[in-house]
Amino acid sequence: MSEHVSVLLNEAIDYLAIKEDGIYVDCTLGGGGHSSVILSKLTSGHLYAFDQDDYAIQKAKTRLSEIGSNFTIIKSNFEHIKEELAKHGVEKVDGILYDLGVSSFQFDIPDRGFSYNYDADLDMRMDQSQEITAKHMINTYPFEELTKILFRYAEETYAKPIVNHIVKRRKDTPINTTFELVDVIKEALPQKVLSKKGHPAKKTFQALRIAVNDELGVFERSLEQAFGLMKKDGRIVVISFHSLEDRIAKTMFKEVSSIDIPKNVPMLNLPEADFTLLHKKVITPTEEELLMNNRAHSAKLRAIKKN
Repeated sequence: MSEHVSVLLNEAIDYLAIKEDGIYVDCTLGGGGHSSVILSKLTSGHLYAFDQDDYAIQKAKTRLSEIGSNFTIIKSNFEHIKEELAKHGVEKVDGILYDLGVSSFQFDIPDRGFSYNYDADLDMRMDQSQEITAKHMINTYPFEELTKILFRYAEETYAKPIVNHIVKRRKDTPINTTFELVDVIKEALPQKVLSKKGHPAKKTFQALRIAVNDELGVFERSLEQAFGLMKKDGRIVVISFHSLEDRIAKTMFKEVSSIDIPKNVPMLNLPEADFTLLHKKVITPTEEELLMNNRAHSAKLRAIKKN
């Protein structure tokens, strides 16, 4: 099993501008890569970290405990960030980090069903207690809904033929495992696609994972709350790996960092926006990082500061 390597780690830490007495939130604890560095920079400050995966929590807890004790792991989806922090008496924070997507070790645990490289039950749940799995979607969702998922979350050109084959196969026998789904996808795709570099099931698996975990909706609802949690000069950093996630961050950051002023209306004492963008162009991994970590190739970072 490969070790999870945090992407854009140095850039994320730099943009958080960590204060040793500050309150910080890592919304995506995962293997604890970003959290461990944040914690190492705190003295009287405190780190709150969210995750809903028991394996990730145990792994990260061990790692963080070697650095310090001033951290709290919250087993919850980060869409409940405001409510969960309030339970700990926290109403304002100095920084929030989102490192979106799935941790490497989750992909590398076969029985989680995230990967097309291992034969396993079609699961894909980040929160093992939720009811909806990828297997449930594949075997029960109507043609139109599955097609929409593949189009919307992966821009899969061959969504319709793939779903057609899924619907035909499941009439005869349920599609229960990752390899069974891979076989169906391969049957649906033309040879010119199968002969291309890259796995033919990549987009379908990505779309299902996003749908199973409502990743885009969760992120949007959480980020909306995050704006209201920031102290003056507090910072929000978002690392995304999918164009739709990045679009949400870009759009919502623009909304809170802009003032809508009517054209041709002279104004004195222009109001200040609630936030300021910390960079003009999106931040991407360096060539050096890409050589060291292939999983960083689609990563994008955006950062914003509370005025």
